[in-house]
Amino acid sequence: MTDITQCPQCGTHFNITPEQRDAHKGMVRCGRCQTVFNAVENIYSPPQQLDLPLALDDIADATGLFSVYDPNADKYGTVTISAEAAARKSNDFSHIPDVFIAQRYKPATRKQTIWFSIGSLFLVLVLALQTIYYYRVDIAARVQGAKPVMLKICAVFKCKLPLPQKIDLITIESSELEADPTLANIITLHALLRSRAPYAMSYPNIELTLTDTQDVALARRSFTPGEYLSSIDEINNGFPANRESTIKLHINTTDLKPAGYRLFLFYPQ
Repeated sequence: MTDITQCPQCGTHFNITPEQRDAHKGMVRCGRCQTVFNAVENIYSPPQQLDLPLALDDIADATGLFSVYDPNADKYGTVTISAEAAARKSNDFSHIPDVFIAQRYKPATRKQTIWFSIGSLFLVLVLALQTIYYYRVDIAARVQGAKPVMLKICAVFKCKLPLPQKIDLITIESSELEADPTLANIITLHALLRSRAPYAMSYPNIELTLTDTQDVALARRSFTPGEYLSSIDEINNGFPANRESTIKLHINTTDLKPAGYRLFLFYPQ
């Protein structure tokens, strides 16, 4: 008669024949955890089976026993083990080969693609407008026909479109300080400025420094374009491209007796 014995270590149930039971005084080795135990002393008596319509999980919860596959079992290839053994078995993944699953990305829907395209186009448009605004002075000066259009746009958005200011493109070609023979305190400054820019530029400020015989500054004065140009149209139109401009200024030196002078061109910050 075949009996059922239970491993006291892992709780696995095994069928045991009389020959196995009598051999070695009932000592057997668990085929699962390799524990040596007395099969006779650990004979397992299955609980009475109730004829109730319970699911397998419910039976497992009620009895605390679980059915698992066992290749060594004689009947149906399954054995019944305790909850503790099932927990240990469920955490044993040594028999499972390592696999690597490539992550799959869910493709975007048509609606998401449309909204993404609209958002990208909007950002590109904003970036383009910011670039045009930042370089509006150079664009208006360098691109033919762009200035009238940009003037209209600036009129709508209340922005300014000044003339370019490139002081390194304007040079003093010649200058002279002349005393007035009829008025002792009046001197006249003559200067010839030249623009080497390929486009119209803003007229610069002129700084005049009067010096003594030791080249020490006696007085300094800055003149804006409105003070040395004859009309407002010249200021608005700017210094023409690749042109020269003659400057003439009458200055009252009061009681100063200058022996020399220095000229400096700059744009106010």
